Amino acid sequence: MSNPNVVIVSAKRTPIGAFQGVLTPLTAPQLGSAAAQAAIAAAGIQPADIQEVIMGCVLAAGLGQAPARQAALGAGVPTGTPATTINKMCGSGLKAVMMAADQIRAGEAEVVLAGGIESMSNAPYLLPKARSGYRMGHGELLDHMFYDGLQSPFDGKLMGCFADATAGKYNFTRASQDAFATESVRRAMRALEAGEFDAEVTPVTVKTRKGETVVARDETPGTCDVSRISSLKPAFGKDGTVTAASSSSIADGGAALVLMSEAAAKA
Repeated sequence: MSNPNVVIVSAKRTPIGAFQGVLTPLTAPQLGSAAAQAAIAAAGIQPADIQEVIMGCVLAAGLGQAPARQAALGAGVPTGTPATTINKMCGSGLKAVMMAADQIRAGEAEVVLAGGIESMSNAPYLLPKARSGYRMGHGELLDHMFYDGLQSPFDGKLMGCFADATAGKYNFTRASQDAFATESVRRAMRALEAGEFDAEVTPVTVKTRKGETVVARDETPGTCDVSRISSLKPAFGKDGTVTAASSSSIADGGAALVLMSEAAAKA
């Protein structure tokens, strides 16, 4: 028996929110629900047609049990549908999609919802010794975003330190990185202005004390001033070449895809 072909039937995402930006009032599962609901609608199916949900999420502390389950239920997926949360660091969402494809190829499911969710703005601080008691002396407060998301568990170095080391190894100069970052921002802004991302973005409603706001446009990279890129200080060491502009942004958002076997998609 040959493995079935896997097709992506739909793909939707929320706007990308800047750190402590417009999407801060929403949790990662809520962002996932918005993306999932839009992906299901775009696929022309019902939530009950989803046979499996797999979502990537790195910063799960403080979200409550089973973030993928929360996102699924928020999108109307029945409680009887299996839901799994994946943590593979930066590759979590992509790994979720890969596992969804594997499920379909293995004949375990024909319709799978997969994607990734993250709200870095809402990552909490941790008190590692609070349960047993601090007893005496100064305590320690850990940043969940740093401790579980951005730094090595082996030596405590931030990911950017390894980016600096890699840039040095392969002779990526500061000037070349600045030029790449500048062009990347310019291209992204041109694409935003031209509406190139409109088809993949689903607007989300943010409720605050001042009322409701509909967010339909990426907040980043609009926060970057390209004229300042060349003057930024190295972010991970005085002799480094990687800056905040040439690094991955700290952001909030959710993305979801509906994958099917080719036969199910044609049915």
